[in-house]
Amino acid sequence: MHFRDMFVQNDRTFSFEFFPPRSPALADELMAMMPDFAALRPTFVSVTYGAGGSTRERTHDMVIRLGQVEDVNPVPHLTCVCHDEPEIEAILSRYAAAGLSNIMALRGDMPTSSEPVRTAFRNATELVHAIQRFNQRGEHPHRQGFGIAVAGYPEGHPETANRLLEMDFLKAKVDAGADAIITQLFFDNHDFYDFRERCRLAGIRVPIIAGIMPITSIRGIRRIAELAAGSRYPAPLLRAIGRTDASEEAVRRVGSHWATEQCRDLLDHEVDGIHFYTLNRSTATRDIYLTLGVRDSRALSASGGR
Repeated sequence: MHFRDMFVQNDRTFSFEFFPPRSPALADELMAMMPDFAALRPTFVSVTYGAGGSTRERTHDMVIRLGQVEDVNPVPHLTCVCHDEPEIEAILSRYAAAGLSNIMALRGDMPTSSEPVRTAFRNATELVHAIQRFNQRGEHPHRQGFGIAVAGYPEGHPETANRLLEMDFLKAKVDAGADAIITQLFFDNHDFYDFRERCRLAGIRVPIIAGIMPITSIRGIRRIAELAAGSRYPAPLLRAIGRTDASEEAVRRVGSHWATEQCRDLLDHEVDGIHFYTLNRSTATRDIYLTLGVRDSRALSASGGR
């Protein structure tokens, strides 16, 4: 289902993000958990794409496997760093042939090596333009072509200190043809509400989906800070974690409670959607649904009050 159709048919979306497992055994393990995720009836699920295309084949293989799970609607991430235009065209053709309806378009992380980066695309806006050119040639079996989501940063993009310029960059991605924005994770909803308001003031009218990642361990806190550079941990959250005995179970309970309250508040403030960063584990996400008192995403959408 195309992103535009999702927002026509749903008051709001609920989606899960996975990363491609590093081995066939881990891939099988993730697929074994998929019935737990599918039971929550997500609007779509996304699969990440490694820096410089390092997980290209694993991302493709996982997306194809997920496509065989009923009502999951997989969305592959696609980054353009270290890719030339023919490579991007080949990937799009492959996904179109597989019947995939949507793409998450990202610039991607720069490789850590000191070697010069070979790339035909400087940013995600240029990638969105490339996907739209593919769509306009009618090479996708769906008349609308690929739906396109792009990233937004409620706490600010770590590489763009000028927040006014940052909003210009985001609007350029939307004007190029993006259908929705999925945000980087955040832990303070006020950051998201301010970001959403600034988007509206800038003339950005597409749906803005909030990214939520439940904290599950002390090690995970440090890992999140590395993966999402610039992530801000509110003092009350750190204080709550500091009150625990630092056991994984205690930290997981605090993290689940915090994320649940974020979701409740987002629903009360008419969020367009919530995107759960699952880290390939279902427990924390299922706990949030249970604590909110709902069986699945349809019940969760109805609880939002729209």
